[in-house]
This record gives sequence, C-alpha cells and structure tokens, in this order.
Amino acid sequence: MVTPAPSLPKDFAQLSLTEAAELLAARKLPPVDQWHPERSGDSFMEIRADGSWYHEGGRINRPAMVKLFSTILRREADGSHVLVTPAEKLSIAVEDTPFRAVEMKTDSEGTARRLVFRLDTDDLVMAGADHPLSFGSDADSPDPRLHVRGTIGNGLEARVDRALYYEIVEMALADGSDSPAIWSNGARFPLVDR
Repeated sequence: MVTPAPSLPKDFAQLSLTEAAELLAARKLPPVDQWHPERSGDSFMEIRADGSWYHEGGRINRPAMVKLFSTILRREADGSHVLVTPAEKLSIAVEDTPFRAVEMKTDSEGTARRLVFRLDTDDLVMAGADHPLSFGSDADSPDPRLHVRGTIGNGLEARVDRALYYEIVEMALADGSDSPAIWSNGARFPLVDR
C-alpha cells in the first residue's frame, strides 16, 4: 500500500514501524487508473534521474507542488508516464524512475523482517508482495528498485538509493543464506533477479 503524504507528523527516523503502518493504512490516492479523459497533451514537465521535477526547463522548487503532481502520476501500458485527472491526460518525461527511496526503517530479522521506505515525496511504502523489491540480474551492476504503485512490472517505481541498497545487502548477508535475499512483510526478494 502506498499513500501520498502532505507531510509526515514527525521525522521519519522517529517513527516506529507500527506508526508507519498506521500512516500507510490511513491515506488514499486519487483513482487515476479509473480516469480515461479524452483530452490529452504534453505537460512540458520532466522528472530527472536525481528525482528533481522540472517544468518548461525550470526546476519546481516547491515540495508541495511535487507531492501534488506525484499523486496523479500514472504509467501507461506502453511504458510512458502521464499526469491524469478526470478532465485531461498530459505526458511527462521520466528520465529513470519517478521516485527515489531515500530512507528506510526495519524491524525484526529473517522472514519476520519488515522494510518501510520513505520516498523523496514523503510517501511511505512497505516492501512486500504488493510492493516488491528488485535488484536486477547482474550482481556486478545492481539496479535496486521498489515497486510503488500500478501494475507490477509496468507500474511506478522508486530507485533505491545506493546507501540503502548497501544496508539491504548487509542484512541479507547476515541472514546467512547460500542465495542471499531480503525478506519484507512475508515476501522474499533475491539480491540478484533470475
């Protein structure tokens, strides 16, 4: 489950996993998958690889605007991205992934572990079967991603920051399996996708 956050009630580092789970359960997203407006065009917006948002070449510096736009973002079947409302659908260029996972909290170990990520938009996402982690098929060139919303395999993803990836690898290796993997919310994610 993922939900937009106008702002977290306190610093993410101070949230318990129980509090994070309660925040996840309480928030709702607009039903963008149900909206199919006839009017379409170009938003003249882009999301760069570092997670920054631009409109007509100028950076959007207001976090509240980025958070708002992120709630109406959708990935189409052809892999393109759009901002969609009941009235119109506007294309938006996405250089890498539309989100970045910038902080992580964990509790427990092994199969009981839960991982909650804070995105650069302050959204919270708990990794699990509905929000899988993937790391790419090349162990020498990892591609750590977290599914945020939409159809798994063609939905919106977050790039997992490198420091968080190293924390995940450390936890997975500490579990001592011959095939390193990380568990979250009852789901197992191998460090190398097969």
